[in-house]
Amino acid sequence: MHQAGCYPLPPSTAADIIQPGPRTNDGVMLEAQSSVEGEKTLTLVNKMIADLSELNISGESHCPPEVLQKTWHDDMIWYGPTGIGATYTIPRYQEQHQHPFRTHLKDKVFNGHVARVAEGNYLGFFGWANLTNTPTGGFLGLPGNDVRADMRVVDIYRRDGDKLAENWVFIDLLHWLSMQGLDVLQRLREQRGIPD
Repeated sequence: MHQAGCYPLPPSTAADIIQPGPRTNDGVMLEAQSSVEGEKTLTLVNKMIADLSELNISGESHCPPEVLQKTWHDDMIWYGPTGIGATYTIPRYQEQHQHPFRTHLKDKVFNGHVARVAEGNYLGFFGWANLTNTPTGGFLGLPGNDVRADMRVVDIYRRDGDKLAENWVFIDLLHWLSMQGLDVLQRLREQRGIPD
C-alpha cells in the first residue's frame, strides 16, 4: 500500500525502506550448509528469545542495552515492516522500535513458534500467532484500547560470528489492526470508492 502511494498509518518511527538482502550477499544458499554452524545460529537465537521472554515476564517496559548486547552486534540492522521501519545499531533500534513496542503494548505473551529452521548462519521462524498483546496507545501512532490482538510474525536472522547482525521482520499488521476493529483494506476501498 505504501509503495502504491496509499499509506494507511501515521509516520513510522524508523526509516521506511524496501528491505535489502544480507550485507554479506550470501542469502541464497544453493549448497548444503554446516550443521555445526546451524546449531550455533539456533542456540544464539534461542538465547535471545529467552532473554526477551524473561523481560516480558518481569513486566519491565525498558530493556537495558546490555540485554541485547549479549546476542546482537552493536552495528546490527533491524528491517521492520512498513509502519515501523528499519533501524541501525542497538541504540537506534531501541529508540525507534524496541522502546515504543515495549512501552505502548502491554500484557505481551509469547505464544511460541510453529517452526524454527536454522541453516548455516541464517535462521527463520514464524508463529501464527507468535505474540499476543494489548495496545495502550502510541504504537504505530494509534490510540490504545482493551482488545488483545495477535501478531503473526516471520523473522529471518543472520548470525555473524557469535552475535546476530541482521534481522528481517514481517508482521501481519493488517491482521493485528483488524482484530482491534480497524480494517485497513476496507477503509482504503471506501476512501478510493472501490466496490467490495
